[in-house]
Amino acid sequence: MSGKRIVNAYKTVDVNKAYELKEAVKVVKANATAKFDETVDIAINLGVDPKYADQMVRGVCALPHGTGKTIRVAVLAQGEKADQAKAAGADIVGAENLIDSILSGKIDFDRMIATPDMMGMAGKVARVLGPKGLMPNPKLGTVTADVEGAVKKAKAGEVQYRVEKNGIVHAGIGKASFSEEQLYENAKAFIDAIIKAKPAGAKGTYMKKISLSSTMGVGLKVDSASL
Repeated sequence: MSGKRIVNAYKTVDVNKAYELKEAVKVVKANATAKFDETVDIAINLGVDPKYADQMVRGVCALPHGTGKTIRVAVLAQGEKADQAKAAGADIVGAENLIDSILSGKIDFDRMIATPDMMGMAGKVARVLGPKGLMPNPKLGTVTADVEGAVKKAKAGEVQYRVEKNGIVHAGIGKASFSEEQLYENAKAFIDAIIKAKPAGAKGTYMKKISLSSTMGVGLKVDSASL
Protein backbone atom coordinates (compact mmCIF):
# COMPACT_ATOMS: atom_id res chain seq x y z
CA MET A 1 0.00 0.00 0.00
CA SER A 2 1.43 3.36 -0.96
CA GLY A 3 2.30 5.70 1.92
CA LYS A 4 -0.20 8.32 0.77
CA ARG A 5 -3.01 5.82 0.47
CA ILE A 6 -2.42 4.26 3.89
CA VAL A 7 -2.26 7.73 5.51
CA ASN A 8 -5.60 8.61 3.91
CA ALA A 9 -7.09 5.27 4.91
CA TYR A 10 -6.08 5.75 8.53
CA LYS A 11 -7.71 9.19 8.53
CA THR A 12 -11.07 7.48 8.02
CA VAL A 13 -10.74 4.97 10.85
CA ASP A 14 -10.29 5.05 14.60
CA VAL A 15 -7.65 2.41 15.42
CA ASN A 16 -8.52 2.48 19.11
CA LYS A 17 -12.23 1.89 18.57
CA ALA A 18 -13.82 -1.57 18.66
CA TYR A 19 -16.26 -1.58 15.75
CA GLU A 20 -19.43 -3.63 15.52
CA LEU A 21 -18.87 -6.41 12.98
CA LYS A 22 -21.20 -4.92 10.33
CA GLU A 23 -19.52 -1.52 10.59
CA ALA A 24 -16.02 -3.06 10.54
CA VAL A 25 -16.90 -4.93 7.32
CA LYS A 26 -18.18 -1.71 5.73
CA VAL A 27 -15.04 0.28 6.64
CA VAL A 28 -12.57 -2.46 5.60
CA LYS A 29 -14.35 -2.94 2.27
CA ALA A 30 -14.41 0.83 1.62
CA ASN A 31 -10.67 1.08 2.30
CA ALA A 32 -9.68 -1.85 0.06
CA THR A 33 -8.67 0.32 -2.90
CA ALA A 34 -5.66 -1.54 -4.29
CA LYS A 35 -5.48 -2.25 -8.02
CA PHE A 36 -6.34 -5.93 -7.39
CA ASP A 37 -9.23 -7.61 -5.61
CA GLU A 38 -7.96 -7.68 -2.04
CA THR A 39 -8.67 -10.57 0.33
CA VAL A 40 -10.54 -9.72 3.52
CA ASP A 41 -8.97 -11.49 6.51
CA ILE A 42 -10.21 -12.16 10.00
CA ALA A 43 -7.84 -12.87 12.91
CA ILE A 44 -9.03 -14.01 16.33
CA ASN A 45 -6.81 -14.06 19.44
CA LEU A 46 -7.92 -16.94 21.63
CA GLY A 47 -7.27 -17.61 25.30
CA VAL A 48 -5.71 -21.01 24.60
CA ASP A 49 -2.26 -22.55 24.62
CA PRO A 50 -2.22 -25.01 21.69
CA LYS A 51 0.79 -26.90 23.00
CA TYR A 52 -1.73 -28.67 25.27
CA ALA A 53 -3.90 -31.16 23.38
CA ASP A 54 -7.07 -30.12 25.26
CA GLN A 55 -6.58 -26.49 24.14
CA MET A 56 -6.13 -27.17 20.41
CA VAL A 57 -8.56 -25.37 18.07
CA ARG A 58 -8.69 -26.88 14.61
CA GLY A 59 -11.41 -27.60 12.09
CA VAL A 60 -13.23 -26.58 8.95
CA CYS A 61 -15.87 -23.97 8.28
CA ALA A 62 -18.15 -23.71 5.26
CA LEU A 63 -18.44 -20.05 4.30
CA PRO A 64 -21.93 -19.27 2.93
CA HIS A 65 -20.49 -17.24 0.04
CA GLY A 66 -17.18 -19.06 -0.47
CA THR A 67 -13.76 -17.42 -0.33
CA GLY A 68 -13.60 -15.98 -3.83
CA LYS A 69 -10.39 -17.96 -4.29
CA THR A 70 -9.96 -20.89 -6.66
CA ILE A 71 -8.93 -23.90 -4.59
CA ARG A 72 -6.87 -26.54 -6.38
CA VAL A 73 -7.72 -29.97 -5.00
CA ALA A 74 -5.60 -33.13 -5.20
CA VAL A 75 -7.13 -36.52 -4.42
CA LEU A 76 -5.18 -39.62 -3.43
CA ALA A 77 -7.44 -42.46 -4.57
CA GLN A 78 -7.68 -45.29 -7.04
CA GLY A 79 -10.29 -47.16 -9.04
CA GLU A 80 -13.91 -46.07 -8.63
CA LYS A 81 -13.03 -43.42 -6.00
CA ALA A 82 -10.51 -41.84 -8.39
CA ASP A 83 -13.25 -41.66 -11.06
CA GLN A 84 -15.65 -40.04 -8.58
CA ALA A 85 -13.01 -37.45 -7.63
CA LYS A 86 -12.42 -36.54 -11.30
CA ALA A 87 -16.18 -36.26 -11.92
CA ALA A 88 -16.54 -33.96 -8.87
CA GLY A 89 -13.96 -31.55 -10.30
CA ALA A 90 -10.68 -32.51 -8.58
CA ASP A 91 -7.68 -30.87 -10.27
CA ILE A 92 -5.23 -33.73 -9.66
CA VAL A 93 -6.11 -37.38 -9.03
CA GLY A 94 -3.55 -40.12 -8.52
CA ALA A 95 -1.98 -42.80 -6.35
CA GLU A 96 1.75 -43.71 -6.45
CA ASN A 97 2.28 -41.13 -9.23
CA LEU A 98 0.85 -38.36 -7.00
CA ILE A 99 3.09 -39.42 -4.08
CA ASP A 100 6.17 -39.47 -6.37
CA SER A 101 5.26 -36.02 -7.69
CA ILE A 102 5.00 -34.61 -4.13
CA LEU A 103 8.33 -36.23 -3.13
CA SER A 104 9.98 -34.59 -6.16
CA GLY A 105 8.85 -31.21 -4.76
CA LYS A 106 5.85 -30.62 -7.02
CA ILE A 107 2.95 -29.42 -4.88
CA ASP A 108 0.54 -27.52 -7.11
CA PHE A 109 -2.60 -27.88 -4.97
CA ASP A 110 -4.16 -26.11 -1.98
CA ARG A 111 -5.85 -29.13 -0.41
CA MET A 112 -5.31 -32.86 -0.48
CA ILE A 113 -8.04 -35.43 0.11
CA ALA A 114 -7.37 -39.15 0.56
CA THR A 115 -9.54 -42.24 0.88
CA PRO A 116 -8.93 -44.16 4.15
CA ASP A 117 -7.29 -47.11 2.32
CA MET A 118 -4.62 -44.77 0.89
CA MET A 119 -3.42 -43.35 4.22
CA GLY A 120 -0.53 -45.83 4.42
CA MET A 121 0.73 -44.42 1.13
CA ALA A 122 0.04 -40.84 2.28
CA GLY A 123 2.35 -41.48 5.25
CA LYS A 124 5.31 -41.34 2.84
CA VAL A 125 4.70 -37.61 2.29
CA ALA A 126 3.64 -36.67 5.85
CA ARG A 127 6.97 -34.90 6.48
CA VAL A 128 6.50 -32.81 3.33
CA LEU A 129 2.78 -32.03 3.66
CA GLY A 130 2.50 -31.79 7.47
CA PRO A 131 4.40 -28.49 7.91
CA LYS A 132 2.39 -26.97 5.04
CA GLY A 133 -0.92 -27.94 6.65
CA LEU A 134 -1.79 -30.10 3.64
CA MET A 135 -1.72 -33.58 5.19
CA PRO A 136 -5.12 -35.32 4.90
CA ASN A 137 -6.82 -35.53 8.29
CA PRO A 138 -10.08 -37.27 9.30
CA LYS A 139 -10.94 -34.36 11.68
CA LEU A 140 -10.86 -31.95 8.72
CA GLY A 141 -12.93 -34.21 6.50
CA THR A 142 -10.00 -34.75 4.14
CA VAL A 143 -9.67 -38.47 4.89
CA THR A 144 -13.00 -39.82 3.68
CA ALA A 145 -14.67 -42.39 1.48
CA ASP A 146 -16.97 -39.59 0.26
CA VAL A 147 -14.41 -38.02 -2.08
CA GLU A 148 -17.14 -36.47 -4.20
CA GLY A 149 -18.59 -34.55 -1.22
CA ALA A 150 -15.14 -33.52 0.05
CA VAL A 151 -14.05 -32.17 -3.37
CA LYS A 152 -17.29 -30.23 -3.78
CA LYS A 153 -17.02 -28.68 -0.29
CA ALA A 154 -13.40 -27.64 -0.90
CA LYS A 155 -14.34 -26.10 -4.25
CA ALA A 156 -17.37 -24.32 -2.73
CA GLY A 157 -15.18 -22.36 -0.33
CA GLU A 158 -14.75 -24.34 2.85
CA VAL A 159 -11.88 -22.93 4.93
CA GLN A 160 -9.63 -24.92 7.23
CA TYR A 161 -8.36 -23.27 10.39
CA ARG A 162 -5.77 -24.13 13.01
CA VAL A 163 -4.72 -22.03 15.99
CA GLU A 164 -1.08 -20.94 15.83
CA LYS A 165 1.28 -21.28 18.78
CA ASN A 166 0.65 -17.64 19.77
CA GLY A 167 -3.08 -18.39 20.14
CA ILE A 168 -4.23 -16.70 16.91
CA VAL A 169 -6.53 -18.32 14.37
CA HIS A 170 -7.14 -16.60 11.04
CA ALA A 171 -8.75 -17.05 7.65
CA GLY A 172 -9.52 -15.26 4.41
CA ILE A 173 -13.29 -14.74 4.44
CA GLY A 174 -13.81 -13.34 0.97
CA LYS A 175 -12.76 -10.66 -1.46
CA ALA A 176 -13.21 -6.88 -1.31
CA SER A 177 -15.49 -7.21 -4.37
CA PHE A 178 -18.00 -9.19 -2.27
CA SER A 179 -21.03 -7.26 -1.00
CA GLU A 180 -20.99 -6.05 2.62
CA GLU A 181 -23.73 -8.58 3.41
CA GLN A 182 -21.70 -11.48 1.94
CA LEU A 183 -18.58 -10.49 3.89
CA TYR A 184 -20.61 -10.03 7.08
CA GLU A 185 -22.28 -13.46 6.73
CA ASN A 186 -18.94 -15.14 6.00
CA ALA A 187 -17.27 -13.43 8.99
CA LYS A 188 -20.18 -14.39 11.25
CA ALA A 189 -20.04 -18.03 10.06
CA PHE A 190 -16.30 -18.19 10.81
CA ILE A 191 -16.67 -16.60 14.27
CA ASP A 192 -19.54 -18.99 15.11
CA ALA A 193 -17.40 -21.97 14.01
CA ILE A 194 -14.56 -20.85 16.31
CA ILE A 195 -16.99 -20.40 19.24
CA LYS A 196 -18.36 -23.92 18.65
CA ALA A 197 -14.80 -25.28 18.49
CA LYS A 198 -13.99 -24.02 22.00
CA PRO A 199 -11.80 -26.74 23.52
CA ALA A 200 -12.42 -28.36 26.91
CA GLY A 201 -9.16 -26.99 28.32
CA ALA A 202 -9.83 -23.30 27.51
CA LYS A 203 -9.76 -21.22 30.71
CA GLY A 204 -10.86 -17.62 31.27
CA THR A 205 -11.78 -15.41 28.31
CA TYR A 206 -11.89 -17.55 25.16
CA MET A 207 -12.28 -14.85 22.52
CA LYS A 208 -9.82 -12.13 23.49
CA LYS A 209 -9.63 -9.99 20.37
CA ILE A 210 -11.04 -10.03 16.84
CA SER A 211 -9.62 -7.98 14.01
CA LEU A 212 -10.59 -7.50 10.38
CA SER A 213 -8.35 -6.26 7.58
CA SER A 214 -7.80 -6.44 3.84
CA THR A 215 -4.54 -7.42 2.09
CA MET A 216 -3.30 -3.84 1.63
CA GLY A 217 -5.75 -2.01 3.87
CA VAL A 218 -6.13 -0.99 7.49
CA GLY A 219 -6.80 -3.36 10.37
CA LEU A 220 -9.79 -2.79 12.65
CA LYS A 221 -10.71 -4.13 16.06
CA VAL A 222 -14.10 -5.81 16.21
CA ASP A 223 -16.25 -5.51 19.33
CA SER A 224 -16.71 -9.13 20.36
CA ALA A 225 -19.50 -8.10 22.77
CA SER A 226 -21.57 -7.05 19.71
CA LEU A 227 -21.59 -10.70 18.60
